[in-house]
Amino acid sequence: MHIVVFGAGKSATVLIGYLGRICQAKNWTCTIADKDLKSLEKKISGYPSLKANGLSIENEAERRGLITTADIVISLLPPGLHFWVAQDCVALRKNLLTASYLDAQIKSLESAINEAGLLFIGEMGLDPGIDHMSAMQIIEEIKEKGGTIHSFKSHCGGLIAPESDNNPWHYKISWNPRNIVTAGKAGAVYKENGTHVDIPYEKIFVDCGQLAIPEVGTLAYYPNRDSLSYIPLYQLENAKTFVRTTLRYASFCTGWEKMVAAQLTSDEAIINTDGLSYADFFSSHLNKHKVNLDTADLKEQFNFLGLNNPALINKGEMSTAQLLQDILEDKWKLAPGDKDLIVMLHEFEYTLNQQKFALNSSLVVKGDDELRTAMAKTVGMPLGIAAVLILENKIQLKGLHIPIVKEIYEPVLAELAKEGIAFNETIKELA
Repeated sequence: MHIVVFGAGKSATVLIGYLGRICQAKNWTCTIADKDLKSLEKKISGYPSLKANGLSIENEAERRGLITTADIVISLLPPGLHFWVAQDCVALRKNLLTASYLDAQIKSLESAINEAGLLFIGEMGLDPGIDHMSAMQIIEEIKEKGGTIHSFKSHCGGLIAPESDNNPWHYKISWNPRNIVTAGKAGAVYKENGTHVDIPYEKIFVDCGQLAIPEVGTLAYYPNRDSLSYIPLYQLENAKTFVRTTLRYASFCTGWEKMVAAQLTSDEAIINTDGLSYADFFSSHLNKHKVNLDTADLKEQFNFLGLNNPALINKGEMSTAQLLQDILEDKWKLAPGDKDLIVMLHEFEYTLNQQKFALNSSLVVKGDDELRTAMAKTVGMPLGIAAVLILENKIQLKGLHIPIVKEIYEPVLAELAKEGIAFNETIKELA
C-alpha cells in the first residue's frame, strides 16, 4: 500500500511519525510532499518507509503523477488548495482525507465522487473532527436508550500548557497563524433556549462566557461560526440549545476584543510600513478607532506585541492583518521545550425515563514539545488512523462524508483511545 500526504506543516509532525510506524510494521510506503524539502527531510528522518517529495502543489503534472501512485491521499494543505487535489483524486479514482471544513467547491464534487465509487472524508481533524465523532457517539448512545437531548454545547480550544505560559496573552501558536488572525471574522450563529442568536464579528469577543474544566481551571469561550448548520447533521432539531465554541484563557478574549475594535485584523486596510515603527502601527490604530487600553493587563498585552517598540518595520506595503500575523508569529512562537494543550468539552442535558441528566465529556491532551504538539496529535492522528482503516477495508463507506456516521467514528475513536486520546465522562441527575 502507498499513502500520499500533501503538506508537512505544524499539524503534520505527529501524523508523520504515526505513518512511519505503521508503514514500517505493515511493509507499506508513504510519500509526503511539501515545498520545503529540507524541513521535510528532517521530519521523516528515522522512518525508512517514508519518502520526501519537494514538489510544488501548483505543478499539475507532478501533482497528478504522485496521486496516480497512491492507494489513498491525505491533504494537510491550506484549505484553499484542497480543491486541486480533490479534482485530481476524482479524475484518478483515489480516496481522499482532509482535516478542513467541507467548502462549496469540495461539495460540488459530490456527484462525481459518488459516480466514481470513491470515499472522501472532510473535517477529519480535531475541530472539526474529533468533536464530531465524540459528540455523535454520545448522541447515538442517548437516543438508543430512548433519551431526548434538550441542550448541546461543544467547546474546543488550542491553548498553552500552564508550565509554558509566560506571556500576558496566555497564548502561543500551535497551528495555522492565519486562522488566529481571522478568528471570528465570519461572525457566529447558534441556538439558545429556542432562539436563534446572530453575533457580528465586532461582538464575538465581548463578554465571553466562562466554564470550568477540572484538569485545567476556568476558561473563556466564544461562539464558533455557524453552529446552526450542524443541527440537522447531528439530528438535534428538537434541542432548544445548540452551540459550538472556541476556548481561550479569559485575558486573551479581553485583549482580542480591543484588537478587533482597533481594526488591526483588517485585510482591506493596506499600509506602507517603510519608516513606520511598531509603536506607531499600534498607537495609530488604537487612537483612530478610539480604543482605550483601560487596564494594566491590556497595556501589558499590547506592550508585549510592540506598542512601545520604536523599531522600524520596513516591510513595504501590506495589510494590517498581514503585519499583525508577522508580529504574532514572532511573539507567540512556541519556544524549544514548550508544551501546548488541547481542551475539548461536550455538555449535554437530556431526559431519560422522565429524569433529567447533565452529561459532560472532556478531553485534555498535552503536547510533548514545540514540534510534537497536542494540536499536531489531535489533528493528524484521526487522519492517519482513518487512512489505515480504509486501506484495511475496516471502513467501507463510499461518497462524501464528515465523520458523523458510526462506520467512521466508532473504529477511529477506539484507535485514538489506544494512542492516549480519550474522553472522561461524568453524568449527574438534575432536579
